[in-house]
Amino acid sequence: MATEIFMPKLGLTMTEGTIDSWKKNVGDTVQKGEIILSVETDKLTNDVEADTDGVLLKILVPEGETVPCKTVIGWIGAAGEAVPDAGAPAPAAAPETPAAAASAPAPAAAAPAARAEGEYVLATPYAKKLAKEKGFDLARIPATGYKGVVVARDVEGFVPSAASTAAEAVKASPLAAKVAADLGIDLKEVKAAHGRILAEDLLRYISETREKAEAGADAAEREEVKPMSGMRKAIAKNMLNSHMTSPTVTFNLGIDMTEMKRYREQLKAKEIKVSYTDLLVKFVAKALTEFPLLNCSVEDNKIIYKHYVNMGVAVALDNGLVVPNITDADKKSLTEISAEVKELAKLAREGKLPPEKLSGGTFTITNLGMYGIESFSPIINQPEVAILGVNTMEDKVVVRNGEICIRPIMNLSLTADHRVVDGSVAAQFLQRVKSLMENPALILA
Repeated sequence: MATEIFMPKLGLTMTEGTIDSWKKNVGDTVQKGEIILSVETDKLTNDVEADTDGVLLKILVPEGETVPCKTVIGWIGAAGEAVPDAGAPAPAAAPETPAAAASAPAPAAAAPAARAEGEYVLATPYAKKLAKEKGFDLARIPATGYKGVVVARDVEGFVPSAASTAAEAVKASPLAAKVAADLGIDLKEVKAAHGRILAEDLLRYISETREKAEAGADAAEREEVKPMSGMRKAIAKNMLNSHMTSPTVTFNLGIDMTEMKRYREQLKAKEIKVSYTDLLVKFVAKALTEFPLLNCSVEDNKIIYKHYVNMGVAVALDNGLVVPNITDADKKSLTEISAEVKELAKLAREGKLPPEKLSGGTFTITNLGMYGIESFSPIINQPEVAILGVNTMEDKVVVRNGEICIRPIMNLSLTADHRVVDGSVAAQFLQRVKSLMENPALILA
């Protein structure tokens, strides 16, 4: 018996998903556990595995379409097995048997959804592309998608009425009508200067159309318009919300990394390989336990203190950014933190991050040091109240004990929510991080 493929629910907050790509074609053999498609949510793109062995019999939702969770998007079964349309996002009417066709009148065509004149029509990008290619007016196409959205199947199944496609009578001279017919020009698009369309009106229209086409071609070469992905829309929404929610101040402080570099080399000699990000997570987590205001959140004029540190580490992806969390980072060893940072980054790039790892953070570290950035103002990851930006480390001339020397200096950029974190508190926190990292032995104190 054929088995449905459902749009998965990949987290408590997920209500719908977009088909990013099908990894199998109809007719391909599928094995249980094999990746058959990728689904894009507002956070990341996840690979979906087959629940059973068989053949991909049918794809109900094409790439680029968005449907609610638990919607049937395809079927797996035995080769040649028939599958029902029931459970599809918009099931088609069952084909009539000859007897039924003879005994029952043909059903009336579906009426277009009631829309006010000039009202914006909600449609998926792929549906808009199809409608444009077919020359259909989206406003006349009945919508069967989620919440009244016109989807690809609506456009593909739409049959314009004769009334909508018949050309209206247009007053034109015989010569203009003949030229228009020969060139395939719709006379309804031509403006008449003197009551009826003359040959000179047609020539002017042809000239203007050519100029517009050339201008459009130039513009198309210079610019390209693409819709935002689900992840990019989520990032845009969250960043705007953060900017509107938190009055922020960014504090910058340079740290002498001489001792930290020596500490890292000592660990490496013991075959303990850790990155500077791993070290930052460990040392910043300790500082946060001493400055709880940097580790809190704000809700309804209340400060919520967290007696744990869930450290978010930003991971850059090809199509956006995700921030998985290292839970209870303040209680974990450096080697445990290092292993978890590597694993989370790997899962993020493979689109396999557990949803619970993308929520519940209390503080975030974002690193642009590998790009040579010397200072920046990171945006707070709500509902947190602070985020630490890590900049490049470079050798600089400094004065130590009255002598000029060269030391590796790394700048930290702390952005804090001024509603709860005053400048003096932010400065003291940064000084504590600096003290710990310039004196690594203090991590044991």
